[in-house]
Amino acid sequence: MELLLLVLLAVAVAAIVLLLWRNRARSGAKAGTVVPDAPQDPFADVAGTNGDPRSLKAGDMVEFGAERTWIRGTLRLSEGGATWAEHFLEVEGGRRWLSVEEDPDVQIAMWTGRPDLDLTPHSEVIELEGVRYRLTERGSASYRSEGTTGLRAQGGMDYADYEGPDGRLLSFERFDHGSWEPSLGETVHPGAFTIYPGS
Repeated sequence: MELLLLVLLAVAVAAIVLLLWRNRARSGAKAGTVVPDAPQDPFADVAGTNGDPRSLKAGDMVEFGAERTWIRGTLRLSEGGATWAEHFLEVEGGRRWLSVEEDPDVQIAMWTGRPDLDLTPHSEVIELEGVRYRLTERGSASYRSEGTTGLRAQGGMDYADYEGPDGRLLSFERFDHGSWEPSLGETVHPGAFTIYPGS
C-alpha cells in the first residue's frame, strides 16, 4: 500500500512540474522571449532543402546531385551600387566556382577556368568551339577576399562578360592589372543544388 502511495505521489509531482514548465514557456513566449532553435545536423537528408545561395561562404558544403564539394574561398565584389560573389570550389585538377548575383533576381552560374585559351575580350563577338558569344557587360570592380582564393585580401579587377545560346557563358577577368583569365560558364538554377552551411 505504501509503495502504491509513493508511486501516485511521484506521478502527481511530475504532473505539477510539467504543468509549471508549460506555463513558464507560454508566458516567456508571450513576453517576447526568443527560444533558440534546436541544433540540427547540416548533413541530414532533408527533402526540399536548398538553402539561400546569397548566404554562401567559405566552409559551406554544396551538393549537386551525387557530387559534394566545399567552398574554399569567396570573393565579394562591388561596382557602384552592385554587389556579387564568386565562390571557389574544392575540385581535383582545374578551377571551378559559382557566381551569385542579385540583379534583381538571383542569377547563378558555374564557371570553369580555361587557362589553355589564348583569348582576350577584344571584340563584341567571340566565336569559341563552334559557339558565338556576344558581349553583354564590361566594367571594373573592387574585391574582398575570404578564405583561399589565391588573391590579396582586397584589390581591383576588370571584367568582360559574354553570352551564348542555351545559357552558355564566357567571361574574362583581370585581377590587380594582371593578365586576362578566360572562363566558360553555364547558368545554374537555384534549386539545382543544396547548401549545407559550414558554421
